[in-house]
Amino acid sequence: MLRALFLLLCLGVAHPVYAVIETYEFSDPALELRYQRLSAELRCPKCQNQNIADSNAPISQDLRKRLHQQLEQGATDEQILEDMVNRYGEFVRYRPRFGGATLILWFAPVFLLLIGAAVLVATVRRRKPPPDSQPAGLSAEDEARVRSLLNEKEGGS
Repeated sequence: MLRALFLLLCLGVAHPVYAVIETYEFSDPALELRYQRLSAELRCPKCQNQNIADSNAPISQDLRKRLHQQLEQGATDEQILEDMVNRYGEFVRYRPRFGGATLILWFAPVFLLLIGAAVLVATVRRRKPPPDSQPAGLSAEDEARVRSLLNEKEGGS
């Protein structure tokens, strides 16, 4: 009985998590497709790891409403993205534009990969001796000593 009451309590608490995100009526099915694509491309400024389509944060709800209004008013995708960037900064885009301050974001992975490759090559070269530095053969004195030790071993067996 206590388990059933606990389960009902948990389901009651978790119910708001499954709340339906508002839907909008579009005058054209093509606008709805653009809405879905743009809402998946815009990042929630509060959640930071969710797009506005997946977030229930109040600011995401406002962004979805604004996106719907702009689409119905006939704004192009570029105009909508530009408006969102002007209001919330380049961070609101999952794929920031190429240029300006975002150059670091675009080139940092390549730069770090090149540094890693250079470190790997340097490490491998340091560990492997050059081919001309192979150890020289045994001196005549060392060879004689080895032969005598081997002869002793063979004779002693």
